[in-house]
Parts: sequence; structure tokens; C-alpha cells
Amino acid sequence: MKSLFKVMLAVLTAFSLNACSTMNNNTATPERYGDLHFDNKAPIPLMVKTVNIKSEFTPSFTRPNVEHLFPISIEKTAKTWAKERLEAADLNSNRTAEFVIQDASVTATEEKSDQLFAKDRLKYHATLKVMLKVIDNQSSAQTSVEAYRDLVMPIDTSIEDKEKHWNEMVANLFQSFDDYMEANARKYLNMYIKDDKSVTQF
Repeated sequence: MKSLFKVMLAVLTAFSLNACSTMNNNTATPERYGDLHFDNKAPIPLMVKTVNIKSEFTPSFTRPNVEHLFPISIEKTAKTWAKERLEAADLNSNRTAEFVIQDASVTATEEKSDQLFAKDRLKYHATLKVMLKVIDNQSSAQTSVEAYRDLVMPIDTSIEDKEKHWNEMVANLFQSFDDYMEANARKYLNMYIKDDKSVTQF
């Protein structure tokens, strides 16, 4: 039994970044961003013995890829999501779950302005693609979520403001991912969720 569901989310946001820098004086330090966590919500109890978290994504560290510059890693946050939101709830079973990160990239492209005196812009495109699969003996069921976020800012934006909006971009990406992945799991993997009484028609 195999189900595949992709959710595409694209939000194009143009920012006017004229706010003050986060460094107000010579003794101030740049703002630091903490890792995102999801343990404020109840875990999804999968009827499996183990949940294996894997990543097939390999950052290139060369442009146009810029995910390594972000203060919060999309790949690392996806692993945190799996650890905090997926629970192995049947230690006596032979079933296993696999959470596979297939893409966690961010690219940056320069957009030339076609208006006089207007600044060129940078467009950031973040992609998170994840598959959740339950292996039950010789059969399996799976669901996938593919989420996107786009961000546009003036090319001369300060690094402090860039990091602020990068952070917001990742937080918004995972807010949507969290909602859609749980919804997909309960719809397409409901037979492997503890105490789930719903029935899905395939």
C-alpha cells in the first residue's frame, strides 16, 4: 500500500528593509537564533518498533546554494521535528518507520531591476522535501510532503537583517510542514497510528 501526497507552498514576499540594524552600538552583539523545537505538541504515536531518521541531502557549499549560511539549518530542524513529533509506540512489533530528508536546500539568485534607481534584488528559494514510510513485513505505506518558501530582499541588505528574515523564512516553512506532515500521516498512515479510529478509502 503506497500513497504519495505532495504539498507545494510558495509565498513570495518582498521586504522593505529600512529598519535599524540589530547592532545599536559598538558593544552590542549580533542577534543569535535558537534552534526550532516542536515538543510543545503531542507526538504522533506510530505503531512501530523504531523510527529511523535519514538524510539523503548533501549541501554543495557553492552558489547558488546558500543553505549553509542560514543561522538555522533546515536539514537539522527536520531531524529535530522527527525526533520530537514521531514516537515509536509499539516496541513489540516488527514494523519500522523511516523519516527520509530528500531535500533541504536554499538557493539564491540575483534579480536585476528594470526600473530606474530601483535596487537589484536577491531571491531566496527554500525547499524541504521529506518522506515518511512505514515498513510492515513485505508491505509498506508512505506519504511525502514537499514545501517551499520564497523570499525577496534588496541586494544591499545587511547581514543582520538577512539573518532575521532567513530565520523567519525557516520558521514559516516548518509551521506549514508540521501541519501538513501530521495531516498526511493521519490520512495515509492512519492504520499505523495508535488509537486512530479513522478509516481511509484508497
